[in-house]
Amino acid sequence: MCYCRLSEQIPCVSLLHTSIHIWTGFSIICDTLTIYGSGQFNFVGDGTRRAVCACITLSSLSQLSNGPVMTGSRKRPSEGNNDKEKEHCIALFDQWSETDQVEFVEHLISRMCHYQHGHINSYLKPMLQRDFITALPAQGLDHIAENILSFLDAQSLCSAELVCKEWQRVISEGMLWKKLIERMVRTDPLWKGLSEREKYLFKNRTTEVPPNSYYHSLYPKIIQDIETIEANWRCGRHNLQRIQCRSENSKGVYCLQYDDDKIISGLRDNSIKIWDKQSLECLKILTGHTGSVLCLQYDERVIVTGSSDSTVRVWDVTSGEVLNTLIHHNEAVLHLRFCNGLMVTCSKDRSIAVWDMASPTDISLRRVLVGHRAAVNVVDFDDKYIVSASGDRTIKVWSTSTCEFVRTLNGHKRGIACLQYRDRLVVSGSSDNTIRLWDIECGACLRVLEGHEELVRCIRFDNKRIVSGAYDGKIKVWDLQAALDPRAPASTLCLRTLVEHSGRVFRLQFDEFQIISSSHDDTILIWDFLNVSTNGQSEGRSPSRTYTYISR
Repeated sequence: MCYCRLSEQIPCVSLLHTSIHIWTGFSIICDTLTIYGSGQFNFVGDGTRRAVCACITLSSLSQLSNGPVMTGSRKRPSEGNNDKEKEHCIALFDQWSETDQVEFVEHLISRMCHYQHGHINSYLKPMLQRDFITALPAQGLDHIAENILSFLDAQSLCSAELVCKEWQRVISEGMLWKKLIERMVRTDPLWKGLSEREKYLFKNRTTEVPPNSYYHSLYPKIIQDIETIEANWRCGRHNLQRIQCRSENSKGVYCLQYDDDKIISGLRDNSIKIWDKQSLECLKILTGHTGSVLCLQYDERVIVTGSSDSTVRVWDVTSGEVLNTLIHHNEAVLHLRFCNGLMVTCSKDRSIAVWDMASPTDISLRRVLVGHRAAVNVVDFDDKYIVSASGDRTIKVWSTSTCEFVRTLNGHKRGIACLQYRDRLVVSGSSDNTIRLWDIECGACLRVLEGHEELVRCIRFDNKRIVSGAYDGKIKVWDLQAALDPRAPASTLCLRTLVEHSGRVFRLQFDEFQIISSSHDDTILIWDFLNVSTNGQSEGRSPSRTYTYISR
């Protein structure tokens, strides 16, 4: 007798080659199933147990009374019975839950051979693949297909265009090459600057060229331009322009800042000069300080200057009118920074002053920071920290919100003349002729750069490069990412040394396309890495950008 409850004991019956041949997977179970009187079925899942029970019930029980059937003497059922058994098992299968169905199929597959697995894989593979890019437009959802493909990079977008005509149509009508360029412009400073200079996204195109084809061909053009600029930086290829600042009383250009329209410089002759960046002519001279103009910063409204006369002056950037004069420090104001209603100044009197700037005419002293044992030569800050460097060889870190002291960075062997701070990184230059990179959070020195022969007076960095100027008259360009890699050999860190100044380099700033530097030799030099021609002459200048470069 046979029990349909598989968990119970079944009398000794050997079931080999039953008459059940439901399909390939079902027949395997029936062909290999042996039931012993002392054994139990150990299948997992109620659905599987019901399936096997159904197979046994459907079998020809009359054959069991004749004893075991040998493999070689197996009798195949008639096609009619086989079809009925298939239909009945499928009907049972359809009644189970999804979990039971999956468990049962897993047991079937586990009992098949590799050859059968291959057939099943070939059958399932097309069922698991969906051309959603083609399917979405068919349902009026073109915008979703375009949005999905808009996340592809250039190489993947090229490949996607070759998949089929429908994919190519979605990419073309969705203007995805233009969207890719726009995304790069939003996220990459070099793309942004180059696009604004060359007006890539606003150039008139010929009507014969389809829009998507135009932007498709524009992408590699931009890539080529970027590679050329990077190569110019690495190889030191540039066009040089020179502004002569020499006057009767001039003895050096101590500080500067620029945008695409103008350069504003502070001179040793107590004046501030504003230069046209295109014609290189002096547009305006601001006077009022009674000492050398040692530091400055400007935005769209005001110019703020610090002088050896111990005062800080605020000027209207358009009219040149003096709006405010701050008298606080006892000695020369050596450096200053302002941003978002906060200004920090430092002085030869060893102190740091923190100011609230409600307006150009409403500036009040918030706090005075003391702790350095020598002149404070430079300051920088963000929302978290104020960072100062001094002739006492130390860098001090203060809380911006509370103005409380946080930590000291020690390492330089002599006084520190310059630094820049951004995110966690501080880069400083010293009269020990070295440049140091610091992690501001833990105070660790990450790298020491050596190469300058005299005091490192000015330093700037972005996400790719460090540019430094020194009293040896040289400007050096360093690989920032390599400098942050402890495995990089020291000999590979300096990419290029630029030698054109005949005196000490006092100040410099740079962006993706140029360096502008000032010197004791009464000149301002513009090192142009974008408009480089084969004959060494500057090519026609492109339309300029509208934002201001500040030394942040």
